[in-house]
Amino acid sequence: MGALIDSSVLIDIERGLFDLEPVPPKVADTDIAISAVTASELLHGVYRASKSRIRSQREAFVERLLEAWPVLPFDLTSARIHSKLWAELAVKGISIGAYDLMIAATAIANGLELITRDKRSFPKIPGLQVQLW
Repeated sequence: MGALIDSSVLIDIERGLFDLEPVPPKVADTDIAISAVTASELLHGVYRASKSRIRSQREAFVERLLEAWPVLPFDLTSARIHSKLWAELAVKGISIGAYDLMIAATAIANGLELITRDKRSFPKIPGLQVQLW
């Protein structure tokens, strides 16, 4: 099974708060991708940087990621899964951010596990396989 890596992991790596070395053995041989939503979140961080030096560093980091890993779209299959999850969670009174639900739906639509540092939102999503880092 491949994995979709969430922005929470990537942001912590970029900030020096998390190190990929050593990569957990389970992930070392796994195909990694990111969602288009994650790409947007990371690029948003680039454009929000208040200093040009920080913007340049972030941009270089994000562009390396975008070159290294495939970016999966939020397509119609993902949209169908997203809307169903959103409705099911709403009925239960569970609120999860729209972007997180879109990322989760992308992972489920592509049969991928989600690698994240977010212990609050993603584990609540039915049908999503989550690996917390």
